Parts: sequence; C-alpha cells; structure tokens
Amino acid sequence: MSINGKAFIAGIYEHPLRRADGVSTAQLHADVAHGALADAGLTLDDVDGYFCGAEAPGLGGLTMAEYLGLNKLRHIDSTETGGSSYLIHLRHAAQAIAAGHCNVALITLADRPLAAAAGTGLAGFDRSAMPNLPYTAGVPGIPMFSYAMVAKRHMHEFGTTSEQLAWVKVAASHHAQHNPHALRRNVVTVDEVLASPLVADPLHRMDCCVMTDGGGAIVVTRPEIARQLRRPLVKLVGAGEAVKHSNGGRIDLTYTAGVMSGKAAFEEAGVTVKDICYASLYDSFTITVILQLEDLGFCERGQGGRFVADGNLISGVGKLPFNTDGGGLCNNHPGNKGGMTKILEAVRQCRGEAHPAVQVKNHHTVLAHATGGMLTGHHASSTVILQAE
Repeated sequence: MSINGKAFIAGIYEHPLRRADGVSTAQLHADVAHGALADAGLTLDDVDGYFCGAEAPGLGGLTMAEYLGLNKLRHIDSTETGGSSYLIHLRHAAQAIAAGHCNVALITLADRPLAAAAGTGLAGFDRSAMPNLPYTAGVPGIPMFSYAMVAKRHMHEFGTTSEQLAWVKVAASHHAQHNPHALRRNVVTVDEVLASPLVADPLHRMDCCVMTDGGGAIVVTRPEIARQLRRPLVKLVGAGEAVKHSNGGRIDLTYTAGVMSGKAAFEEAGVTVKDICYASLYDSFTITVILQLEDLGFCERGQGGRFVADGNLISGVGKLPFNTDGGGLCNNHPGNKGGMTKILEAVRQCRGEAHPAVQVKNHHTVLAHATGGMLTGHHASSTVILQAE
C-alpha cells in the first residue's frame, strides 16, 4: 500500500531543554505531546494512534498512554531501531492512517541521559548481544569506535580526508548560530575541528554529536483533517526502511542500509535527488553524513568527502543545505535517538518556518533520513520524503 499523499504532518514540537534536571522522562514525553498537538490545533482527545520507542518509561506505549490520558487509542506501535525509530514510526503511522486503523497519530520521543548520568544511553546494552563489535571498546565508547572504523575504511577505500569530515561539522555550526536552543552555537573552522582532541582515530571530538536531554513529537493525520487545521500542509509522499547487519563478519563498511531505504522512498514518491532542495541527515558523527549522501544518491559512492567540502552543505552557499537547525553535531541529540529532530527540521523547512537566515527558497520537496544501531554490525535506516501542498 502506497502512503503517497495519504497522510499529512499536522503538528511538530521540539523540547527547548538540553538538560532536564528535575523533569522526569514521562513528563518530557507529555511536554512534547502537548506542544505538537497545540501546533496542530488538536488535543489528546483527538489521538487514536500512538507511537514511541524503548526510551519511554515502564511498559513504553502502554505506560505513556495512561500517563498522557490517551483514552481513544485503537492503534499502538513501539518499534525500536535506535536513531531511525522515529522515521520508521512516521512511515508506520502513515500506513496505519492509509489503512484506516487510526485518524490522528501521535509520535513522541523523550530522554534524559545527562540528568540521569547515563552517558550515551547505551550503557544499559547487553554486550553479549553485540559480539561483532570491536573488543577494545568499552561499552560507553562503542559508538565512537564503531564509527571510527567506518571512517578509517572509507579513507582507505576512497581517499577521504579528515579535512573533508570536518566540513560537515563546519556546515552544522554555521546553521546552529541562528538557533537559540542549540547546545553549541559557535561557528567553527576546519582547522578548529582538526585541532580538537582525537578521540578515536580518525574522529576528533568535534566530529562527534552532542549529547542532550529533551525530545520532540509529531502529529500525523488523515488529509481531510489536516486541511481543516489552518496550518501549512506537509504531506508524506514516500518512505522506506531497511536493515543491514554484519552477516557473520562478511560486511562492507562503506555503505549503509540507506541504499535500500532511500531507493524505496524515492520510488514511492516518484521523485529523484534532483528534486530535493533540503536534506535532514543523521549526524551522529561526521562520517555518518558522508555515507548517507552517497547511499541516497546525492553523489557517487566514495565521493561524499569531496561533495561536502568547501561549504557545499551550508544553506545559501552550497547546493544541498543540510541540518539547518545545527543537527546532532551542534543543536540537539536526545539520548542516542537523533532521528526525531531530523523530521522536525525537515517539516520546518517544508513549511517555510525555518530561521530566515537558513530557510531554503525552494522548499517544496525535502528529505529526512536516519540510521540507528552500529554501522559495524546491525543497524536500520529509514528515509522519508515530504512535500508542501
């Protein structure tokens, strides 16, 4: 069943907190839920579909349904794929709406690893379930070492340089300066990125995303409901999801599951990369962005480093503006779940509501993409394409 044009994003909200001392995870979920519904002009009584991930307290969706007072639910989904969960939730919500299983779907994310002193949010993972990760990496360092391996392989295969990786951070910082809620608002240079401490060769500290508390929410509705709400209309026209794993160690680290999820999304939407005027790309590390650009077809495989160089991702300067809120590298990365914020900024751009300094002029068709898990092992990617109506 195609979701093209069968569901609209009616409301969004990003929590302004980056450290949530004294605020529970459940309360953060409630805050973003109310914020997104208010943006849409709806209430909790209108919600009959609910989506959340594993960071929700208690029994996840069941606990949050009671906490929020969602009394009319007839569809619930707690799919968990790490950072890509919320793009997959968005696709599943659109599918549920298209199939008639619900009319108004609410998707929430909230986490507070800083306030809870839980580090990256991976500290509770069972290491025995991840046997193919590098044995030299302590649990808190797993993401860093994993992505460093990917970056090193990309450099070996294609000649990618640390300077090219740094350009991703530079672009994000140029955008973050305009976001009053961004955790890191200072504009940085390539030299400053390279001068930051080397944490896992070849990744420097500034090649790594920030870690924050907070969250966000999305409201998805049937088209006829969205058209009654007097908000800018943003419709889902294509989406895809895919999984890649180590296959017993027989894994090519130079591409992600985005090759499959992106192909599915573009085919469903009936557009190509040439139609995309803005891209929200998962930026857990600078190398993540470079791989996604290649996987989605914005450049040839192995050419991602050259593509991002010299400011090509900076709004108003380059040909593909990305992460105009500052992204996970500078703005917000709640726990280990950065996918939600990618959707939020894509919707702002599609609505024409991004900061004027970074708003793209032609914002008819935009893309959001995320990956969750470890690129050296099991991970999932999801791609969504949105259009302004």
